[in-house]
Amino acid sequence: MFLTPILAQISNQPPEIPPINPVVAGVVGVVGFAFVIFMIASIWRVFTKAGEPGWACLIPIYNVVVLLKIAGKPWWWLLLLLIPLVGFVLGFIVNIQLAERFGKTAGFGIGLSLLGFIFWPILAFGDAQYLGDRSSNH
Repeated sequence: MFLTPILAQISNQPPEIPPINPVVAGVVGVVGFAFVIFMIASIWRVFTKAGEPGWACLIPIYNVVVLLKIAGKPWWWLLLLLIPLVGFVLGFIVNIQLAERFGKTAGFGIGLSLLGFIFWPILAFGDAQYLGDRSSNH
């Protein structure tokens, strides 16, 4: 099995592709679709907790502008988020600021960045309230 693709190249025959089980493919598809819907509902709820329209999470680019607004960052950070490496670092900063705006710690913000599929639903369906500017200690 390990050498099958190599032997196929040597013999000029296409490698054997195992058939896909339609039941397994269907289950994976349904579970994947349910996961996507759950994540959309989580982000929608976070947006509405912050006083923004929930449907904004569905619109590409605009959803980032709204997220930046919730996190207290200027809209033009969207352009910086497009720069490789800079965008990676600023993504962490935005998520940390977002967590702080909901009264959570910087560690929670790092969790939003690295394990979003766990931390976004916690933020959405937990008891966190949007504090806005009141979350800062200034």
